[in-house]
Amino acid sequence: MEKKASRSFTVIELLVVITTIAILALIAYPAYTSVQERAKATADINNLRQIGLATQMYMNDNDGALFPPSDSWMKDLYPKYLPAWKVFQSPFDTRSSSEKGDATTPVSYGFNANAYSGTASLLSNKITNPSVFILFAPAQPFTGTAATTAPGVTVLGQGSNKALSNPGGIATKGDHSNGQRVDACMADFHVENMLWTVFTNNTNSPSDSAAAQRWSP
Repeated sequence: MEKKASRSFTVIELLVVITTIAILALIAYPAYTSVQERAKATADINNLRQIGLATQMYMNDNDGALFPPSDSWMKDLYPKYLPAWKVFQSPFDTRSSSEKGDATTPVSYGFNANAYSGTASLLSNKITNPSVFILFAPAQPFTGTAATTAPGVTVLGQGSNKALSNPGGIATKGDHSNGQRVDACMADFHVENMLWTVFTNNTNSPSDSAAAQRWSP
């Protein structure tokens, strides 16, 4: 009888298979991370839209006035106008597993410190260019290190980042597109994705005539 010979993989063939799989994984990984980032960016925009809509309802109930400087703006919105505290958490902002996602959890977004009128609430009719003036944007240092204020810009957030105070931490870069882009909610309540260099610019120039109005009402 003729004996059937069994054939096994050689070391070379195994190496070829492993190398092929590794190459395919390297090709697929950037696409996966890109899809993941786009999903996070969509969630980030949705959070800011919800915060903007809640603020609009708050202002309708308060004769067009924004939050008083003495208040914690998150507490003015939650739970009356926003039913879930997790809306204040950016999908780009890392959270400890011990944090419950309730009103004791730090927030990711900040309120423009210039959106006050001295010690009083700023009225909407006092904002020169609502479509440009920033109300909300990410305020946490996404690098996880101590953050610094962008030169010449009054940035969002100050003090403690707990719910009982103003949100803290200053973002040192955008939260997506390798730190090059950031989402912001304007005073007309539309949300805009902008370059970090545009976001941090508050000086009018021929190429950016609305820069000063971006940060000053």
